[in-house]
Amino acid sequence: MLERKFLANKNYKMIFKFSVAIITFNEEKNIERCIKSVIDLSDDIVVVDSGSTDKTKEICERYKIRFYYNEFKDYGTQKSYASNLTKYNFVLNIDADEVLSDDMRKSIISLKDFENHNIAFSFNRLNFFCGKPVRYCGWYPDRKIRLWNKNFGNWEGTVHEKLVFKTKPEILHLKGDLLHYTYNSYMEYFQRSIKYAYESAEKEFKTGKRAGLLKVYTSFCTKFFIIYIFKLGFLDGLTGFIISITTAYATFFKNLQLYTKQK
Repeated sequence: MLERKFLANKNYKMIFKFSVAIITFNEEKNIERCIKSVIDLSDDIVVVDSGSTDKTKEICERYKIRFYYNEFKDYGTQKSYASNLTKYNFVLNIDADEVLSDDMRKSIISLKDFENHNIAFSFNRLNFFCGKPVRYCGWYPDRKIRLWNKNFGNWEGTVHEKLVFKTKPEILHLKGDLLHYTYNSYMEYFQRSIKYAYESAEKEFKTGKRAGLLKVYTSFCTKFFIIYIFKLGFLDGLTGFIISITTAYATFFKNLQLYTKQK
C-alpha cells in the first residue's frame, strides 16, 4: 500500500477539513492522476464504483481510500450516494478524469475553517480535448461548484447533474483551474455527444417540449455559428472547428429525435 503524505507532514497545516467524493466506471486511465491531486489534502477520500471491469479498483486499493460499489442509476443519484458516505460536512466532488491544478490546490490549502456555514466554492474548469486545452467554444471558464456543505443541498439530474441547495449558499470563487481531461479521441466525443443528444430529447419530450420542422432545419447552422463565431471557437484552431461542427450536429439530432417523437 502507498502511504499517505499529508500536507501536515510538509510543514503545512490543513485547517479546513473536507472529504473527497469520486464516482468511477472503468477509469483506469484517469483515476490515479485524480487521486494524486487530492491525496495530501484530505484524510477522507471516497470512491463509489458502478461495476468497473478494468483495473480501477486495483489502482484505488493502492491508496488508503474507501472504495464502494453502487449500481448506477443516474449521475445525480450516484454523486449523492458518494457524498453521503463522507465523514466531513464539506465535500469536494471531483470526477475521475479531473485534476486540481497547483493554483487550485494552493487556494484550498489557504481556506480557513468554515464549520457548519452554508458556503460553496466555485472553480474555473479548463477542459482538454485530445490533450489540448480548449479556451473558447464556450468551454472556458466553465465555472462549477464542487466544494460545498452537504447539509444544505444535494445532487440532482440524470444527464447533466447539478447541485440543488435548500437555501442559497454564499458562493466564493477560488483561484486556479480544475483540469478536465475529457475526450481522448474525436470518435469518443462524437459518440458521447449523440448519446447525450438522445437522452436530452427523451427528457425534453417528457417535460412537454416540442420541436417544429423550422427548428430542426435551422438548428445545425445556428448552433455552429454560435460556437464557432460568436463564442470564438475558430481561435481554438482545428479543435474548435471539430467541437463546433460536432455540437451542431448533436443539436440537430436532438431536435430531429424530438420532432420524430411528436409524430
